[in-house]
Amino acid sequence: MASDRPSTPPPKSAADNPNLPPGSPLTPEQVKRIEINRLKAKALRDQREAEVRKQNAAPSFKRSDSSNVPAGQKRAHSAISTSNLPATLRDGRSKDPAKNGGFRPLDDIQPARNFAKYVEYDFSKMTDTKGGFLIADDDPHNKALYAPNAEDKPAHMTLKEWERHQLLRSLRDRKEGPFEPGLSIMKKDGSKMCRECESLEIDWKWEEVFGCAICNACKDKFPEKYSLLTKTEAREDYLLTDPELKDEELLPHLERPNPHKATFHNMMLFLRYQVEEYAFGGKWGSAEALDEEFARREKEKKRRKEDKFKSKLQELKKKTRVDAYRRSRKSGGGGGGFGDEMGNGGKHIHTWGRAVENDEGVGVKTCVDCGMEVEELEF
Repeated sequence: MASDRPSTPPPKSAADNPNLPPGSPLTPEQVKRIEINRLKAKALRDQREAEVRKQNAAPSFKRSDSSNVPAGQKRAHSAISTSNLPATLRDGRSKDPAKNGGFRPLDDIQPARNFAKYVEYDFSKMTDTKGGFLIADDDPHNKALYAPNAEDKPAHMTLKEWERHQLLRSLRDRKEGPFEPGLSIMKKDGSKMCRECESLEIDWKWEEVFGCAICNACKDKFPEKYSLLTKTEAREDYLLTDPELKDEELLPHLERPNPHKATFHNMMLFLRYQVEEYAFGGKWGSAEALDEEFARREKEKKRRKEDKFKSKLQELKKKTRVDAYRRSRKSGGGGGGFGDEMGNGGKHIHTWGRAVENDEGVGVKTCVDCGMEVEELEF
């Protein structure tokens, strides 16, 4: 059976075939010629396969081949024009080059039907009426919508002119610089003078707001009379109410930006001697009566605080008694006094641990022996 098995024939040598010339290695020229012929045959095969694929493929639009353009030269406009593209081509570029100044990728892309039901507003043309945003189309006869905002820069002004306009308006409001009223010795009888030193150089802003003719030197010299009080100080120190402080005829005030935060309401500043005149003379009668009212309110505040503490303490005692009774019932005892140890008959002394805050923020102490919990209030 070993003789029937096929075997690989040995290579034939030159001695087996005397007609063949003796073998010799290929020269470099022969190797080069063989390689060139192989590459040519491969190129011809690829070319024939490409022609076959082109004939069998579906018809498509024709694009100009830009690979034939020499390096360093621009392609012709016809090579990149999309005017001859078919309608079925899904291309993000606009089909109309002259539309909106050229190719815009998002011009021909339409939103989905579910997302197309919206109204686009131009907020730069809207007016905040504190009850909603309105535009001129909503109410064409409302002149308030057409009124320009005094805080915004007009369109016909440059930035430098707008800064100069703001500076002049600020000086006009403070009555300083060129807007300060003139001083003349010829009209001394009719002009306003400082109420302390009879100087003509008074603070015109204070004279306009508070009706008080005072100079800057006297304001610094008499701070107990001409210092400014905030609304909180006037309400807490002189026990004035908000309606009284908001009455400008009763107590005129000067508004200044809030130093804590720019978005807060403006500060209301009151003149000290005017607040004292109204509090001592008009409302409470005297400084002693104001002190008595202040002491009475502090006493009433302390009493309410103590009543609140006592009510919480009573609730805590009731809760503790209920917990002790429940523990005694569980241990099998019939009852006993508060703090008695049920079962042994002796007096139990609690050993409290450290106070731990619960979810409500109240400190709770727990007995190490019996597990009793009590709330601890700090004042």
